Amino acid sequence: MVKFSKQFEGQLIPEWKEAFVDYWQLKKDLKKIHLLNNNVNNANKKSSFSRNIYTSLRKLPLFGPQRRENGIIQVHTKLGQTLSKGDLYETELLEQFADTESAAEFFALLDLQLNKVNQFFRTKEKEFIERGECLKKQMEILIELKDALIKQQYDKGTSSGQNIKDDESISATISCDEESNKDRTEQEQDIENPIDQVILDSPRSSELGNPTNINTEDNKSKSSSERVINNQGKSLKIHIPLTNPTRTFSAIAYLFRDDMINQSSKKCGPNGRKKLHINRTKLKHAEKMIRGAFVELYKGLGYLKTYRNLNMLAFVKILKKFDKVTNKQVLPIYLRVVESSYFNSSDKALKLADDVEEIFIKHFAEDDKKKAMKYLKPTQKKESHAVTFFIGLFGGCFIALLVGYVIMAHITGLYRPKSDTIYMETVYPVLSMFSLMFLHFFMYGCNIFMWRKTRVNYSFIFELAQTKELKYRDVFLICTTSMTAVIGVLFLHLTLVAKGYSYNQIQAIPALLLLVFILLLVCPFNIIYKSSRYRFIRVIRNIMFSPLYKVVMLDFFMADQLCSQVPMLRNLEYVACYYITGSYKNQDYGYCIRTKYYRDLSYAVSFLPYYWRAMQCARRWFDEGHKSHLVNLGKYVSAMLAAGAKVAYEKEKNMGWLCLVIVMSSVATVYQLYWDFVKDWGLLQCHSKNPWLRNELMLRRKFIYYFSMGLNLVLRLAWLQTVLHYNFGTVDYRVTGLFLAALEVIRRGHWNYYRLENEHLNNAGKFRAVKTVPLPFHEVDEQD
Repeated sequence: MVKFSKQFEGQLIPEWKEAFVDYWQLKKDLKKIHLLNNNVNNANKKSSFSRNIYTSLRKLPLFGPQRRENGIIQVHTKLGQTLSKGDLYETELLEQFADTESAAEFFALLDLQLNKVNQFFRTKEKEFIERGECLKKQMEILIELKDALIKQQYDKGTSSGQNIKDDESISATISCDEESNKDRTEQEQDIENPIDQVILDSPRSSELGNPTNINTEDNKSKSSSERVINNQGKSLKIHIPLTNPTRTFSAIAYLFRDDMINQSSKKCGPNGRKKLHINRTKLKHAEKMIRGAFVELYKGLGYLKTYRNLNMLAFVKILKKFDKVTNKQVLPIYLRVVESSYFNSSDKALKLADDVEEIFIKHFAEDDKKKAMKYLKPTQKKESHAVTFFIGLFGGCFIALLVGYVIMAHITGLYRPKSDTIYMETVYPVLSMFSLMFLHFFMYGCNIFMWRKTRVNYSFIFELAQTKELKYRDVFLICTTSMTAVIGVLFLHLTLVAKGYSYNQIQAIPALLLLVFILLLVCPFNIIYKSSRYRFIRVIRNIMFSPLYKVVMLDFFMADQLCSQVPMLRNLEYVACYYITGSYKNQDYGYCIRTKYYRDLSYAVSFLPYYWRAMQCARRWFDEGHKSHLVNLGKYVSAMLAAGAKVAYEKEKNMGWLCLVIVMSSVATVYQLYWDFVKDWGLLQCHSKNPWLRNELMLRRKFIYYFSMGLNLVLRLAWLQTVLHYNFGTVDYRVTGLFLAALEVIRRGHWNYYRLENEHLNNAGKFRAVKTVPLPFHEVDEQD
C-alpha cells in the first residue's frame, strides 16, 4: 500500500507546493515526540499501583473521553491584521504531555500551516472570482456585439446601403476628429504586445472599470492601430495581440485604409460621427480569447478544489498520527476547527466553477455538455502496454542491425582515411544527419522522463495540450522505429555496394529514405502523431520568421536546440544540393563544394540558428523592454563571430586565423558558460543555502549539480578539436566530426533539464499554475 506522503506529493499542484501543508515537517516533529514517549515509557515501566489504578479509571467512558475531548487543547481564534489574512488560529495546551515542549512546537507548526492554507486559499479564491467577474462582463459585451453584427448585416440587406438608425444597445459611431485620434494614439501605448484595436461603445463599458484590473500585462505595447468611437465619454477597445505577421501586416493595412476613409468621407453624422461596421474577424478572435480564458479559469478552480481536498486530508492524517503517538484524542477538537476554517467552509469557488461550466456549455458548446467537457476537463490519453512492447521490439532490431552495419563497414574498410570516397561523401552525410536528429529526439525523451519524475510541469511551461502532448514512451517509440528503418535501409544499401552494384543503380536509395521522412512529416492524414508533427512545423516557421512572430517559450527553446544541430543542418543542406542539382547522376559530389553559390549557402547555414535566436532576443526586448534580452542577444552574436572565424580558418589555415579562432571561441565559451550557469540554470548564487547553487533544488543530491556544471564546461570546449585536429586512430575525420557533434547534442539534452527546472521554480515562486489569457475588451475614458 502506498504511503499517504507519496500520494500527497504525487497529487499536489507542483507550482503551489510551498502553499500546501508541510506534511513532512509535521511528521518529523511527531517522530521526535514518539521517541521521547518511548523513553518515558521505558523509564516508567515499574510504575506504582496507584498510578495504574488512576490510568485505568481515565480509560472509563465516564471520565476518559469526555474529559480528554474537552480538556486536552483549546484553539483560540484571533482576527488578522488585514482582511486578506482572515482569522488566525493559535492552540493552547491544557494538559501535560510526555514532552510538553515538543507538543507545543508541533501545534505551533500546525497552527502556522492552517493559517498559511487559509490565507493562500483566500488570496487565490479572490483572484479567480475577480477574473470570473471580468470574464462574465466580457462575455456579455461579446454577445451584444455579435447581436449587433447580425442586425447590421440584416439592415444592410433590407435598407440597400441606407443609413442605419442608432441602436440603443450598441452605439457604433466613429469620430471624425483626426486630432483627437492622434492624441489618444500617442497617449495609449503599451509595452507587452503590439495590438490591433477597435474601439466600440456599449452600455456594458461602464461595468468594466479600469482596464488595468482586467489585464495589466496587455496594457503595455509599443505600437498599436486604433479606431476611436465615442459615446457619452465611454468607449471600448478590442485588443487582438499581433502575434504573427498576418495580424501585423493586416493591422498596418487597416491603418492606411482607415485613414483613407476618414480623409475621403465627408458625410458625418451629428457631432462629427459616422457609422462603424463591426468586423466579424476581430469578433472571432475576441471570442477565441474569451473561450481560452474560461478554460484556464476553470482549470484554476479545479486546482483550488484539489488544494482544498488534499490539505483537508493531510490535516486528518497528521492528527490521527498524533493521537496514535501520544495516546490522546485531539483529532475531534482540532478537526472541528479545520472544518470550520475558511479554506474548507467557503463555497464561492465551487459556485463560480458551476457558473463557468454553465456559461461555457451555453455559449461555446451549443448546449452540449459532453462537447464542453472536452475543453474544460480533457481526458488524459491512456498509456498502452503495446507502446512499451514495440519500443523493446524496435530497440532490439535497431541494435542488431547497427551491429551488422558496423561489422560490414569494418570488413569493407569504409571508415578508414583511404576508403570509398563516394560512399563517405554521398551516403554517410545521410546517416550522420539522421543519427544526430534522432539522438536529439532520444535526449528529449529522457528529458520528459526526468521532468515527470521530478514533477517539473513542462507541459504548462511549453503550453502543450495535455491530451496531445508526446509522452516519453511515444518519443522513444518514434526514435527506435525511425532509426531501425534508417539503419535497415542503409544496411541494405551497404550490402548492395559490397556485392558490386554500381552507384548509378543504388544512389537513389538514400534520397528516397529522406523523401519518405519528409512526406511523413507533412502528411495531412491524422496518423503518426499529426498534432505533434504540425506543431513542430509551426514552431520551425515561427523560428525562421522570428522577428515577425511573438516569441513564446517553446519557440526559443526549439531555437536553442537548432544551435546545437549546426552539423546536422550542414549535412541536410549538402544532401539537398547533391540530389536537387542532379549531381548524383554522375557522382559529382564535389560540385556543391566547388560552386561558390552553394559554398556560401553552406556557410550561411552555420550562422542561421544563432541569427534566428538573436532575432528572438531582439523581439522579446521590443515586446517586454527587459535589457537582459539584449545581453542574451550578445551571447549569440559572439557565437556567430566565433563560427565566422572558424569558417575563415577552414578556408585559409594560417596562424592569424588560428589565433582569431582561439580568441573568439574563448570569449564565446566564457559568455555561454556564464549564461548557462547563472541565467538559464539559476546556479552560482553566492548567498544560497546550498553553496554555489540555488536555494531550491529539485534533485536531492547536490553533487549532481556540481557534476553537471563540470560536464557542461568540458562539452563546451569541443571546439578545441578545430585547433588540435585530433582523430581516433585510423578512423576517418568525418567519424570524429560526428562523434563531437553527438557530444554537443548530449550536452544540449543535459542542459534542457536544468533550464526547465529553473523555469519551473520561477513559476512556483510566483504560484503561477495557469496561464493568464489576455482579454479583448478594455474601457477607454474619453477626455472632453
